[in-house]
Order: sequence, then structure tokens, then C-alpha cells
Amino acid sequence: MQNRKHTAWKKNRKLTDVHGGRMSPKITDNIFNRMHSLRRPGPGEATPIVIEDNPSRDYYFPADGAQCLAALRKLPRKDVDELTHLWLRRPGVAHRRIGSPLGTFICGSGVRVIVMYPWRVDGRLCLGRAPPTPGVRRDYERFGAVIETHRGWWYICFEREPLRDFFLHVLFHEVGHHVDWYRRHWSKANVKGTEEAAEQYALRHSRGPA
Repeated sequence: MQNRKHTAWKKNRKLTDVHGGRMSPKITDNIFNRMHSLRRPGPGEATPIVIEDNPSRDYYFPADGAQCLAALRKLPRKDVDELTHLWLRRPGVAHRRIGSPLGTFICGSGVRVIVMYPWRVDGRLCLGRAPPTPGVRRDYERFGAVIETHRGWWYICFEREPLRDFFLHVLFHEVGHHVDWYRRHWSKANVKGTEEAAEQYALRHSRGPA
């Protein structure tokens, strides 16, 4: 049986590290080498540079690049000035699996990138065969999600407008990782602390249910 501390960490990870975002302080998966050659922005170039992939007919981005930029401009300028790229990335095979991240912060030589992944057009996110914990349910339901089960599988289901708000919440969570990494220089081993710091940042700035 898991103790409360472990359960709390698992709940936070479900929303952020697994289902909401993944923070990788170094380029460890060759994401740039495989998909794009991201260059360091030149002097005076507007940032973040937006890259928008075609997500395929089964997926869509709840907020487009312009909407994401508008949301970022509402954050404290010092928190986003150093971001170099915002990448709305087409999902690969690995990112269609259960437990794949919805957002990622990656930093490398001269670049600080937030990668956002699309959602299925029906607004559903499969959680697997195990029912979500009360904490996970609360994390999604506060943004208007409905928890459903079908043929032994559990799903998070969003309407379009609430999903847009949640998508921007994930974006702010990744900004929180950026802020935490460059201001606090946390230990890589302190995964729980970094996720909690990023989530608290997102909660302070994102829009919850009306």
C-alpha cells in the first residue's frame, strides 16, 4: 500500500510530469536533431519563435500559436523574456501512448524551448485501466473535465473551451519549470519539488473554472 506522501507525488506527477508536462533540463532524447535544427535567436529577433506543426486529422492544438503567445504576454515579463522557442509539435508514435507528456521544457546551447503536444479531436485523454485517484480527479475537474469509463478504460474528457484553458495551464506549468530552473537551480534528484514549484506557478497564473 502506498503511503500518503507517495500518493501525493503520484497525483502531482499524473497532472504534470506524466499527463501535463515533462521537464528535461538537457537535450537527452535528440528531439532537436531528429525534428528541427533550432538556432539561437539573433540580436533583436522577437522571441519566443513559434513553430507550429500540422498535428494530423485526429489531433488538434486547443490553443494555436497566436493564442499561446497572447497568454505568455500576460505573465511577468521577466519570466518569459529568456524563452527562445514555442513549439506546437506534431505527436509521434511514442507521444500517442498512455502516459505521454502534454508539454515539455527543454534547454540547450542558447535555446530554451517549450514544446506543447496536441489533444485528440474528441477532447479525450486515456488514463489507462486503473481508476484515477481522488487527487487526479480534482486536478482535472477544476478545469471542467469529466471522468468517464468505457470498456474498462478510464478517460479524462474535455469540452473545447475548458480544454483550451487547461492547455494554457500546461503551458504555464512549463514556464514554471523554466523559472524554477534558472532562478533556483534545483537538484535533478528533487523531482517532486520541481514539479510542485512548476504547478504552483501555473495555478497562480492560469484560469480555472468560471
